[in-house]
Amino acid sequence: MCEKNIKVTQWLSNIFGDQPIPHYEVNTRTTEILYQLAECSEARCRDVVLLTEDLEQKAAEYGTEGSYLQELLLEGVGLSTSSLSKTASSYLNALEGSAMALNTKDTSLASYVAAMNDLTADILATEKKNQEMDHELTILRKKLTSALVLRKSLQEDLSKTEENQAVEKARAENRLQNMDFFKAKSEDLKFRIKAAENQLSASRMEPSLSHQALLDLSEKLAKLKQETIPMKKKLESFLDLTPNPSLAQVKIEEAKRELAAIDAELTMKVDMMEVAMPDQHARHMI
Repeated sequence: MCEKNIKVTQWLSNIFGDQPIPHYEVNTRTTEILYQLAECSEARCRDVVLLTEDLEQKAAEYGTEGSYLQELLLEGVGLSTSSLSKTASSYLNALEGSAMALNTKDTSLASYVAAMNDLTADILATEKKNQEMDHELTILRKKLTSALVLRKSLQEDLSKTEENQAVEKARAENRLQNMDFFKAKSEDLKFRIKAAENQLSASRMEPSLSHQALLDLSEKLAKLKQETIPMKKKLESFLDLTPNPSLAQVKIEEAKRELAAIDAELTMKVDMMEVAMPDQHARHMI
């Protein structure tokens, strides 16, 4: 722990130099953090020193090579950078810039051709990738358009569903209110029917004079009337016959007796209905 504190103190002194070191809380955690920062800083400084030395060495080598090339040009063709014209210097600078831009090992034609081929291949690959990306972008736009259309359709369906739900809810509430009303009305009618039945029982009314019995009797009366129609037609046909007067007279008498019996029954039932219905009406009025 003491060694770490000493190293941290030395590192902070080197960082701030003549300036005072800012006050900080000295404990195990802060000492450990500052120690790790000091280790990283020293490692980075060593890397920077090595890189600087490497660049200085390369610069020296390039300077030596440049001097050698200048001497070679001067001795071989009698050219030097000072003897070149402005145009030639411009061309030479352009050639140097192209070589650096293309990252060639030298300024030979083969190096330039190879670099241009590589650059052309990169351009073609980039164009192909751009086309693929454009195609994917077109597909994505179509999908986005379809998604937006579907979203709009779903929103419209949702709005319609909500509207229909509101209408159905209002109808359900109305039906519920009507059901409550009809339920109350049904209870009231049950009570009134029970009271009417009790009143009829108290007045000792015959069951045959009830409303349902009268309706049944009316239906039977209508059926009997329908049954007399063919008999009347049959009787009319007998009245038109002349061959055997005695036999015809017998048939006529039988038909008359049957018709008289039916008429008597009808008359009795009609009289019963006429007697019962005013009676029942009077009881209802009471």
